[in-house]
Amino acid sequence: MNEKDENSRRSFITKVSRGLVGAAFIPGIVTAKDRKRNLEEMLRNGQKFGPNDQLQIALIGAGGMGTADATTAITVPGIKLVAVCDLYDGRLADAKKRWGNDLAITREYKEILNRKDIDAVIIATPDHWHKDISIAAMNSGKSVYVEKPMVHDITEGPAVIAAQAKNKVVLQVGSQGMSSLGNEKAKQLLKDGAIGQLNYAEAFYARMSPTGAWQYPIPADASPSTVGWDRFVENTTKRPFDATRFFRWRNYRDYGTGVSGDLFVHLFSSLHFITNSLGPDKVMATGGLRYWKDGREVPDVMLGMFDYPETKNHPAFNLSCRVNFIDGTGGTNYLRMVGSEGAMTVEWDKVTLFRNSVHVDANDPLNATNNNAPGSGKEFVYNRKAMTPPEQMDYTAEKGYNGAHFDHFYNWATAIRNKGKVVEDSLFGYRAAAPALLCNDSYFNNKIIQWDPQNLKVITT
Repeated sequence: MNEKDENSRRSFITKVSRGLVGAAFIPGIVTAKDRKRNLEEMLRNGQKFGPNDQLQIALIGAGGMGTADATTAITVPGIKLVAVCDLYDGRLADAKKRWGNDLAITREYKEILNRKDIDAVIIATPDHWHKDISIAAMNSGKSVYVEKPMVHDITEGPAVIAAQAKNKVVLQVGSQGMSSLGNEKAKQLLKDGAIGQLNYAEAFYARMSPTGAWQYPIPADASPSTVGWDRFVENTTKRPFDATRFFRWRNYRDYGTGVSGDLFVHLFSSLHFITNSLGPDKVMATGGLRYWKDGREVPDVMLGMFDYPETKNHPAFNLSCRVNFIDGTGGTNYLRMVGSEGAMTVEWDKVTLFRNSVHVDANDPLNATNNNAPGSGKEFVYNRKAMTPPEQMDYTAEKGYNGAHFDHFYNWATAIRNKGKVVEDSLFGYRAAAPALLCNDSYFNNKIIQWDPQNLKVITT
């Protein structure tokens, strides 16, 4: 064990034995001191509001994720949904049924941005519209919640970052796990040396249903008269109306970002938050279209590998990501972080920590304890054994936890009201999106890509 690992081990065990981290290492026990600390932190962050602090928001893009976003957002006290924009008439009609007849509906997102009574917008359109609408919204003075990935192409990130800096508005990227109790606990455990020195991380996303593999239902009334197709393709390749492309947009490169942009980006957001990382400097990917041969242009099996360089915040480590859209296990998702002394699996409402026991071989001739035995001729030193933590510890959210999705919107609303900060602004969101987008570029161009995560540039050779 090297000196750094030994210091990490000692730090972790010392904190356990002294109780300096409260309930962090004792599952199920929350002390009064812990609760006081959490309350003080909440008050410091300004998470309170009065009757005049109502936020009026609009939803742009009322598909499955947009509907889920708006439904969650309005459960945050003080948020009211006043308008919905979508390019399919059926979704606009459904929005009225869901949220009331007084809801304003439109196909034109610019009508939403021109309204002075709207404070903020949720942008849950297909990926190829994220940049344009986000920038337009910020330029109109609106705060933004934009679904992940923040941008559709690696070249688009700087413009979004610049727009947020210029307008000084709040932008939150919608990787909701960022605000989860699970991420927060994992960040603390890693910092406190719970798994020693991080050297490897892996993520696996498995699906096997048609809907899970993006074969979304196509409404029977889908037609050029019920769908705003010209607007949909306005900023990309012009094509005749195609209902399959409109409703199953994730399958096509003009509109979506494949399994990497849909799923890997969650992993990058969480991993960067937990480790304080800026991102990898080497990206490579392989995979293929193995099962869902329905005309889609993106793989249904993808394997991504990423090298993270050593920084002041973390050692060098490797990351592997896998997606399988016809997985016989029936669906498995996890982020696992492996260190020199243990590992932890991270979920949004649970963290499972596995600690490896440190065994000393008394017969090892290099082990100094051999010279401690009576008759060895050496001075006897009493090596008293210590109390050790359990080899597995489970941390789970308290009953009644509102979930990461609620927390992410709560964080967003609080930042808007108090001119504060969100957990995933445009810069953080771009650093999470970049390796996901580069993973696609590596796959389609069959090459390894070098990335500068500090200066946000592809390194050409």
